[in-house]
Amino acid sequence: MSVSRTPARRVSATRAALAGGIALSSVVLLSGTAFAHVSVQPQGEAAKGGYATVNIKVPNERDNASTVKLEVNFPLDHPLASVMPQPVPGWKAEVTKSKLDKPLELHGRKINEAVSKVTWTADGSGIEPGFFQTFPLSLGQLPEDADQLVLKSIQTYSNKEVVRWIEEQKEGAEEPQNPAPVLKLSAASDDHHGGAAPSATATASASTGEKSGHDDKAGDHEEKAAAASSSSSDTTARILGVVGILVGVAGVAFGVLAGRRRSA
Repeated sequence: MSVSRTPARRVSATRAALAGGIALSSVVLLSGTAFAHVSVQPQGEAAKGGYATVNIKVPNERDNASTVKLEVNFPLDHPLASVMPQPVPGWKAEVTKSKLDKPLELHGRKINEAVSKVTWTADGSGIEPGFFQTFPLSLGQLPEDADQLVLKSIQTYSNKEVVRWIEEQKEGAEEPQNPAPVLKLSAASDDHHGGAAPSATATASASTGEKSGHDDKAGDHEEKAAAASSSSSDTTARILGVVGILVGVAGVAFGVLAGRRRSA
């Protein structure tokens, strides 16, 4: 009787091993796709006409070189008067502004120039193989007449290799090899003109040099952004946990299969 059930058990173990392997491969494949490129991720909401805090996420895709420089370009057809980088240990940030053909109005003031590029340069080892780095930015005022902002970026490695993340996604086409980071804008909220206004320091970075009258609300926005960032970290930890569980399941399944073969 025990001999007649052995083939069934062997088939069951084989199916379990294959299922575990397929599930693990799917998770790894999807994770690789999600984290492979330079991308931009809002902390919380990025509403039209409002202000937002975003992270530029930069993975190192090389095994023999570190990322030592990143350039992020901002479209001047939808200019942003205020772009403020948060200090990142081991990196120096430089903000570049350009003259506007058409002045921009912000809080009743005309602004003749806007940020066109932010450049981060490593003053240490940079982003080493197997790691990624996030570069936080405070942006505002977001345009009301656009659904997204394309932030074309250039990544430079320690071996002088340059990767240009500048290809725009075309509707109905496959994802390009080096897609540009895209910040999706949500619908404008009722209080977007004042609900997430920048602090006095943020507004001072614009060419007007005037202080904003919405400092307290900006503080609330930053607290919500920090909470969203923490939630993102929890999600990443859960994904890694699922991958670990699947690896364990696959190992047990293959172990059972090998044991059945020895018994046979």
